[in-house]
Amino acid sequence: MGLRLALAVDEHLPPSGASGAPLVVLVHGSLDRAASFARVVRRLGDLHVLAYDRRGYQRSRNAGPVATTLDDHVDDLLDVVGGRDAVVVGHSYGGVVALAAAARGASEVVGVAAYEPPLPWLDRMFAPGSPPRTPLVGDPALVAESFFRRMVGDSAWDRLPPATRAARRAEGPALVGELAAIRGEEPAFDAASVDVPALVGRGERSLERHRRGTAWLVDHLPDAELVDVEGAAHGAHLSHPDAFAAFVRRAVARSVAPGGRTGQLAGAHVAGSGAGPLEGAASSAQRTEEA
Repeated sequence: MGLRLALAVDEHLPPSGASGAPLVVLVHGSLDRAASFARVVRRLGDLHVLAYDRRGYQRSRNAGPVATTLDDHVDDLLDVVGGRDAVVVGHSYGGVVALAAAARGASEVVGVAAYEPPLPWLDRMFAPGSPPRTPLVGDPALVAESFFRRMVGDSAWDRLPPATRAARRAEGPALVGELAAIRGEEPAFDAASVDVPALVGRGERSLERHRRGTAWLVDHLPDAELVDVEGAAHGAHLSHPDAFAAFVRRAVARSVAPGGRTGQLAGAHVAGSGAGPLEGAASSAQRTEEA
């Protein structure tokens, strides 16, 4: 285990106390924050849910040195889990962190779900002529701005208040460090080593890169199931919170079903999409690309 940090964590307990289901930990993507899961968390009121700002982002911006390896992020995640049985659900880069924790064999990770995790090492296999990913050279602040503009759009950036733009630029070192950590020649984690039930999600309107990557994961994870979110693109947790909450519930159900690591059946199902308006400048538009 690496350096222990004081990361910002939001904890949501069910009104009646422990539900009997594992803890759910939500892990956000690049240049994002825990608050982007707010509408999803409100739909999981009967579950014990944690969401945290990853190292270098939002309230955890100054929590410690910049993470330069995927292992740094896995260490942070396991510190947040604190030895409890947990189903880890990640969006985008958060999905990579979740899968890497499971691939490490962490006993506290009893189930995992990843919604469109970036798998840049597959580009050479599937899409050698695809558009290049965000360059990581130069001023990290400008890399962060470029990433935001590419992911969310120039108009969304232009609408941000000056203080919010400055905060996003300040997250540039974290962004550069984590993207560089998964852009090597070799896979960032060993899919075959994920020995817990895995759920993989993608949007009906997502880029072909995402759809191919999620299909590859389902083929290579030992126990995986694929969920398509109707009408969604990359930012399903924002645009389709009902469906993303159902995605979380399905991951919990798979983890506690016979054959899952926790060994008890829980009632959970995948519901409809329930699209709604987006919330907050922190994630001001539905993302259409990943790192």
